[in-house]
Amino acid sequence: MAKIKLLLFTGGEIHDYKACGEAILGALKQAGHFEITRVENDLSALEAPKLNPYDVIVFYYTVGTLSDAQEKGLLDFVASGKGFVGIHPAADSFRNCSEYRAMVGGSFVTHPHYRQYQVSVTDSEHPITKELEEFFVTDEQYILAYDPRVRVLCYALWKGRAMPVAWTKDWGKGRVFYLALGHDPQACRDNNFRLLLERGALWAVTQEAK
Repeated sequence: MAKIKLLLFTGGEIHDYKACGEAILGALKQAGHFEITRVENDLSALEAPKLNPYDVIVFYYTVGTLSDAQEKGLLDFVASGKGFVGIHPAADSFRNCSEYRAMVGGSFVTHPHYRQYQVSVTDSEHPITKELEEFFVTDEQYILAYDPRVRVLCYALWKGRAMPVAWTKDWGKGRVFYLALGHDPQACRDNNFRLLLERGALWAVTQEAK
């Protein structure tokens, strides 16, 4: 069976994208399903037709600015039927690009201090969260403004409110999976993070009924 062609795109400000990228790369390699190309910080890689060879993008990038060509290239790529997996800071990228935020399904608002917290699973039948129930992580919890139409798979409590930790959504003919975990390399090496990443990338390229 041919491997899935995956672009791992890392970069931006604030987060340690190099070390986190290494941890994410290691998890994807270990999964064994993917032929991986890694790009750091070169946003021109998002311009059409440079994304054409790939089936899915795994995206770990903070802040930054997209040109019109880069925005169109990325959004059209996903809408054409490809996959997008946004990790942690992907919800805090391209703050002035409303269409990017719409594609991801939400945006960063704030975060409490780095700590251990419990993640609960709302749908243990979904392919991404199948047979998972709840688990603990030591990570930075993202508090997000999000589209209520996203399908929340996991959540964690913040000030008594359920905040999404993982969700799925459609963008055109494509699929989007967002995972709020993964602030630092240690968090990116967590076994549940790695499981959700692998399953999310596989789900994002599945073309069966959604």
